[in-house]
Amino acid sequence: MCSRVWFVTDRRISQEYPQVQILRALKERCADEDVEFRYLLMDQIVLTISQGQLGLRVEQELVTSYPQVVLVRVPTPWVQSDSDITVLRHLEKMGCRLINRPQAILNCVNKFWTFQELAGHGVPLPDTFSYGGHDNFRKMIDEAEPLGYPVVVKNARGHRGKAVFLARDKHHLTDLCHLIRHDTPYLFQEYVKESHGRDVRVVLVGGRVIGSMLRCSTDGRMQSNCSLGGVGMMCPLSEQGKQLAIEVSNILGMDVCGVDLLQLSDGSFVVCEANANVGFIAFDQACGIDVAGIIADFALSALPSRLTRKMSLLSVVSSTSESSSEPEVCIGGAGGGSTPEAVCNMSVGSSSSESDPELAEPSPRRSSASGLSDLPDAAYNFNTLLANEIKLLTEGVWII
Repeated sequence: MCSRVWFVTDRRISQEYPQVQILRALKERCADEDVEFRYLLMDQIVLTISQGQLGLRVEQELVTSYPQVVLVRVPTPWVQSDSDITVLRHLEKMGCRLINRPQAILNCVNKFWTFQELAGHGVPLPDTFSYGGHDNFRKMIDEAEPLGYPVVVKNARGHRGKAVFLARDKHHLTDLCHLIRHDTPYLFQEYVKESHGRDVRVVLVGGRVIGSMLRCSTDGRMQSNCSLGGVGMMCPLSEQGKQLAIEVSNILGMDVCGVDLLQLSDGSFVVCEANANVGFIAFDQACGIDVAGIIADFALSALPSRLTRKMSLLSVVSSTSESSSEPEVCIGGAGGGSTPEAVCNMSVGSSSSESDPELAEPSPRRSSASGLSDLPDAAYNFNTLLANEIKLLTEGVWII
């Protein structure tokens, strides 16, 4: 079966940096790996049900060859369940592996929906109130008094730091009431004073932290978004911060995401927001990481042929280690907080094949590029070879 990958995005964001870079990276990887690639905009796809079977048409042509993997980039502030999510559900029900899945995207469309998903899992969250009716903002001024002042007020579908403000007291909030748009509910949130004007953006791919960036406001405002003039710089993240970001990503079901953390005075973190369509132009510049390349590598690693090959290799490794008299080699868990060196070192020129090692035929010598030093011609320790193959495998395997 021919391997196929699609990249589906929205016309409104198709020319923005993340989408342009992902398109570049996917085209390069697919060409190198002999994977069939197609780039589509959401409004080009026509959904069909013919003779009881799901199907697709694109530009008046019936699609007969479906992708195994579809990488999705849609603008979450404007995602509509009756159109965008319907297209993604259709693809998923046809057996396509979506990155990110429709439900994961929905979990991040509304900021309060995100907190609803995270609540009950022991994830540290600022106390947050919201409401059902779009026109109940004035009523909520009284209802949210237990949060105290100042209080953070956010549009539930806001993005890039827009429609977010800090109300210093009840009178201030009442004065602003007539300026509030009521097309979407707002949420009222506990103010984390010690994190005013700064947060930590953590980017994750495949359930692994690939980097973190400290964002700081430059004009005293509460929002630290780089799109509003904030500056970003690469910063190390504590183990607690890494594990928290990974937990958030897993609970929300996201393959590619950004998690924003607020730091408390004791060094611990609380979750501010999560982004299913994370931007990374400032992140690339601050951290020197090719995020688009890492995303493209992950997309190709989700192809069934890749997963089958990796599972086969794991089976060989497992059966061989069971029959060996050498000490057992343990494979690290999937939820480790630190970023594998193989991920950190990915660059524009890297391809998914570099993190997808296969067992080679036994030979007297292995090059140092495989992770083994030169071995004697007469004999070599197979368990050493096996251990190194396991190390390469676990660094390269993405947990789906």
